This record gives sequence, C-alpha cells and structure tokens, in this order.
Amino acid sequence: MSTDTGIVFIVDDDKRIREAVCDLLEARSIDAFAFDSVTSYSAFERPDRAACLLLDIELPDISGLEFQRRIDRENHPPIVFVTGHGDIRSSVDAMKYGAVDFLTKPVLEHELMQSVLAALERDRNERRERSKIANLLARLALLTPREREVLPLIASGLMNKQAAAELGISEVTLQIHRSKIMKKMECMSFAELVRMAGKLGIENFVGNGP
Repeated sequence: MSTDTGIVFIVDDDKRIREAVCDLLEARSIDAFAFDSVTSYSAFERPDRAACLLLDIELPDISGLEFQRRIDRENHPPIVFVTGHGDIRSSVDAMKYGAVDFLTKPVLEHELMQSVLAALERDRNERRERSKIANLLARLALLTPREREVLPLIASGLMNKQAAAELGISEVTLQIHRSKIMKKMECMSFAELVRMAGKLGIENFVGNGP
C-alpha cells in the first residue's frame, strides 16, 4: 500500500527559490506547488491531503505575517516561514500565531526538510483529530433532546439516581436513556463515553437536585 508523503505549497516571489525548493521536495517524493504571491496561492484549490505552506515574509501583494494572521482561525496547512527578511520580532510573531518554524535564507537543505516533515506530521495529526471530532458530532446528532440532557450528567460522574433526580425522571427511565446513549455513541465502556464527551467539549457538571 502506498503512503501519501504529503504536499507542500511554496509562496515566494523569487523564482530561483521556488524552483530549488520544488526540486528538493520532489526528489524526496513530496509533491510541491509554487506561487509567486499570496493571491495566486489563495486562488488555488488545495487537494484534500496532508500539507504544509512554505511562506516568505516580503511578498508583492501582502506580507506573509499578515496572511498568517488572516487565516489564523481557519483549517489551513501549518506554516514554515522561509525568508531573507527575518528579525527577532517577526520570528516571535510568527511562532505566536502557530508557525512550525522560522528559517532565514540561505537555509540548509536538512533544516528545511526537518521543518517540512514536522509540519506535515502536525497536519496529519490535526486532520485525524478533526476527522474524529466530525465522527463524534455525527453520533451526537443521533441523540434525542432528552438524551442530550442526560449525557453531560452521567459523563460528570453522577450516579443514575442523582442524574434522574436532576431531570425529574425515574431511575429506570434514566437507565434506558443511558443505554441508548451508549449505543448511539458506539461506546464499549463508560470510560470511553466520558472521553468522547470531553473531546466534544460537553460541559460536565454536578447539579444540586430539583
């Protein structure tokens, strides 16, 4: 079975840099796409694969740092800055917004590859996590409104009797809801259900009774 080695996007206004980096990556069986501006890169439809972005700071349309801030809250490939215009403040700002690395030209090949591989691995991990969350949300959507009320109560560690009292229902009814929740969330154990609730950010709380 083949393994996807990932894809790297290079945004740099220096054609020689773009070509050299593409050659380096493709020699290691990593697909590469190069752009001379943020505008041309943004217009490109990115494949649904693990990726990273090699980004210069000084670009003709918008600075790399400004672009990084604009996409800060988007699901976007991790960024490695490769620039000839770096300084301490720029480096600090880049890392604050989540850059994997901040490299200054001329950069050594092994340093660049180390950063690229780290960025690709980060993206793989983040993509796996997003996939897990999407799967859990799909399961959560199967719960009835009452089951959604029961879930945070039992996930917080309340006994069935206590959770039932919180909702003003019988313990037997609570147990039925709990069983259906376990089935719909595809849980093999209560501990697994608690972990799922945590990943979904479901608020855990212990009520004070009716």
